[in-house]
Amino acid sequence: MNKPKIFLYLLLFLIIFSGCATSPPKNINNACRIFDEKSKWYKASYKSYKKWGVPVHVQLAIMHQESRFVSDAQPPRRTLLWFIPWTRPSDAFGYAQVLDSTWEWYKDKTGNWFADRDDYKDAVDFIGWYGNISYNTLKISKWDAYGQYLAYHEGHGGYKRRTYLKKKWLMQVAEKVKANANRYALQLKQCKN
Repeated sequence: MNKPKIFLYLLLFLIIFSGCATSPPKNINNACRIFDEKSKWYKASYKSYKKWGVPVHVQLAIMHQESRFVSDAQPPRRTLLWFIPWTRPSDAFGYAQVLDSTWEWYKDKTGNWFADRDDYKDAVDFIGWYGNISYNTLKISKWDAYGQYLAYHEGHGGYKRRTYLKKKWLMQVAEKVKANANRYALQLKQCKN
């Protein structure tokens, strides 16, 4: 095969697969609408729940807060001289906004070596796994969206040291996660079928 043909095939491949990024659901505030639009997501969330015990509504509330269901979400860039795009404050990435080091820890402990942070199924498995560790090490109920989110944000060590007590804004965010989880739970009861 000659070089121009190889180039054309590569270009065609890139064009086809560049549009494959998963767009977020149209209504991220309604669990029923989310799963109506993304039917495979419910199966993945339920599988994570059965495996780790963190309920679907808690998974959704954490993901809503972390990424608004954007598969390749990243923290916004800082600016240099108020307008030049600069570095990001962390290497958090994906649906669950997981740091590189935490993602490596997850893959190492679960053996899920091919997991991707921009894959919904892997992200909800991570949230369930992390919530299960929070329950086992910190005794935070898997159904407690407020406590689970504080441990998720601060890390297990930070939660144990109660670093969140010095962050009023974070406790307000955790209240919002709790409210979203409660709303999602009610919605899921209404659209159970």
